[in-house]
Amino acid sequence: MTPIEIFEYKQKWKPSGYNVRLHSDLKSEGVDYCKVQMMAHQWFITEYTGVYEHTFSFENKLDANSFAAQWPKYINQEN
Repeated sequence: MTPIEIFEYKQKWKPSGYNVRLHSDLKSEGVDYCKVQMMAHQWFITEYTGVYEHTFSFENKLDANSFAAQWPKYINQEN
């Protein structure tokens, strides 16, 4: 897929995608995990969605659950 095709594909699934909030200190680990485990069109990161928090969005629930299992103490924390 070309970069524009990836962008357009993500725009279709993002509204109904699966979100996992991750502590901002683990951003690089989260991005590295996604780059290795998934294709570029299957995930997306939105930075600073909360205090010390980034939100990773996934096309598939299984990918979101696998991602969340990597850092159970640091996901979806309440402020």
